[in-house]
Formats: sequence, C-alpha cells, structure tokens
Amino acid sequence: MTDEDTGSSPHPLRHLSIIMDGNNRWAALHGLAGIAGHEAGVERIRGVLESARGHNIEVVSLFAFSSENWQRPELEVIGLMTLFANYLRKEIEALRSDGVRLLVMGSRANFSDSLKELIVEAETATASGSLTLALCVDYGGRWDIVEASREVAMQVQLGRLRASDISEGIFSSYLQFRGLPDPDLCIRTGGEERISNFLLWHLAYTELYVSECFWPDFRPELLDEAVEEYYRRKRRFGQRNSELQPQLSDEAERAET
Repeated sequence: MTDEDTGSSPHPLRHLSIIMDGNNRWAALHGLAGIAGHEAGVERIRGVLESARGHNIEVVSLFAFSSENWQRPELEVIGLMTLFANYLRKEIEALRSDGVRLLVMGSRANFSDSLKELIVEAETATASGSLTLALCVDYGGRWDIVEASREVAMQVQLGRLRASDISEGIFSSYLQFRGLPDPDLCIRTGGEERISNFLLWHLAYTELYVSECFWPDFRPELLDEAVEEYYRRKRRFGQRNSELQPQLSDEAERAET
C-alpha cells in the first residue's frame, strides 16, 4: 500500500494494536514445549515494526502478558518473565538505532527489582524514537480503569480536581496510554474473537480484525492485508453514512488542492 492509497483517508491508521495469540497452540502443533512458541513469537516483533513504519503507523501496542496470565503454571510464568527480560537486553540497542521508543504498560508491582531497572533502562535509552512500541506486560483493561479511578478520586479528595470537572478527556489522562492516540486497528491472531480484557477504554471505536494465523507465523504480508482491510472500511463513530458524506467530500476536496 502506497502513501497515495492512504493519504486521502479521513482516518489514517496511527495506532495499531495486536493481541498476540496462538503461541502455545503453534508450539503444540510443532511438537515443541510451550515456551518455544513464545520465543518464536518474539522474533515476529521486529518485522511488525518494520512493516508499521512502512505504513506510516506511529504507535504499535502489543498485548504480551495479561493480568490474568499470572494464573498460568509457575514454570510457564517464570519462562515468560525470563523471555521478557532477555528481549529487553537484546533489543535495546536495535530499538534505539531503528528510532523506536519503547514504553512498557501495566503494573510493575510483581516484577523483580532487576526487571524494573531493566525496563527503566530500556525506556530511557529509546526515549527519542519516533515510532512508539508499547509493550503491555501485566496489563489488564479493568485494572487500568480501576487504577485511573483511584487517581482521579485522590485528586478530588485533595481538592486538586472538582468532581464536576471530570470528563472523558480528564479521565483518560490518568490511564496507561495517556498522551497516545486510541488504537485505530486491533488485530487478534490465533482465530479467537474476543479482546480478553485488553484496552477496554481505548478500543471503544477501534476496528477489529481477526486472523486465523498463529502469532509465530504472522508474516508482514498478513499485516499488509489487515491494513488494506482497515482502509476499505468506513469508520462512522456512531454517525450514519449520510452524515459522514460531507466530511468525506471535504477531505477529498482538500486533498486535491
């Protein structure tokens, strides 16, 4: 897809979210241990970032480890945390060189002190990047909303904020993704048709795309297909098509001048 294909769109794809599902099923299909599926999945991240830059995407958010994943078998959780730490160690320099800003979203309360330090180091080293990679680790949409609610309530209690001043904009400024645009497209690999407590606030008007492909096999051309499908859709945000037509016409007219 070229710039010409997307340049006249009234809703360019700025933020791409991916629920990276199917790692364990991929491993089972290949007769491997579950952690091997997650290791193969990590290798897909670099290709996704390269493709995202080619599509002029500004933010890529990846659902890597949910709040509920702590309930998985202990050895699997240990393996996932080790894999996360290894990814940070190996990729810091590559991300910085490629102009990728890393942000880690989620609770850090259950992380070891060494992992917390590694996260800060990675975020600091990549702070100047123009493409944002938001890794959601120990993240849950409900947790995010509850934490933001507590912060807002505290501000009201301290007299720094009046209850009557609370708006969607004010509330969203206390969420994990504050300062970033809401996702325009959310891809879920592995064929499941649910969002699994991911970005509950932010996905209100996000376009959803389900791929049957397991995440370790999600090649750049499959991402290209999802992006092309996004640009074929009409985003109405609660409006009728007839109400959108003047806006689309205005955009087309401006694109020609």
